[in-house]
Amino acid sequence: MASVNPELRQQVISIYKQLLYLGRDYPQGYNYFRPRLHRAFMANANLTDEAEIRRAIARAQFVQKEIEALYYLKRYRTLRKRYDGA
Repeated sequence: MASVNPELRQQVISIYKQLLYLGRDYPQGYNYFRPRLHRAFMANANLTDEAEIRRAIARAQFVQKEIEALYYLKRYRTLRKRYDGA
């Protein structure tokens, strides 16, 4: 990992931390989310080509947006049920 661009390494660590933070509210629980996230990142730990690392970072950012969308949808449905059901 020493030969990898330090900027890319920082981006990977940052997206990992952001995903861990988002996983706190995951519907199936943090204990379900965290090991799967760790496994997903460890599966790509051997990447050395910068283009491949950038693709993996882009995929992680896509997953982050999908999780955020899941949370917004959950919140929207809760509010709608709360106010429309009355």
